[in-house]
Amino acid sequence: MVSAALTENSMRNGWRSAMNRGQKQPALEAARSTVYAFGILGTFLIVALLVLAMRYYTRPAPVGANRVEERHKFLQDQRAADAKALAEYDWIDKDKGIVRLPVQRAVELTLQEWQNPAAARSNLISRVEKATAAPPKAAEKPNIYE
Repeated sequence: MVSAALTENSMRNGWRSAMNRGQKQPALEAARSTVYAFGILGTFLIVALLVLAMRYYTRPAPVGANRVEERHKFLQDQRAADAKALAEYDWIDKDKGIVRLPVQRAVELTLQEWQNPAAARSNLISRVEKATAAPPKAAEKPNIYE
């Protein structure tokens, strides 16, 4: 009889402890969910701060008035050099006899030369060979150890 009473008491206590654990489970899960939410939110905030810091530290310096003037002057100089190259005569390689001509004059000479296509082709081939010929080799220096 005593053992039956103990068994009955232990069953009741076991049932109550299971009930108590069941009541604590929702509170534990709510706390765990709250911790996860704060962890995820904290992670997003850290990433956002890192992005803002990278934007701040990698921003290029603002273009000042001096730099604008410098770039404008360079552009004008470049355009003047290009216009000069297109409109004036100049030597490209004096040793090989290669000359830069104004565009209009080059077109006129090309039209005049190609009146006779056979002669123009042979002339063109000889000019290409002359322009792309390899320079002569420099004299070899004897080795000082020989």
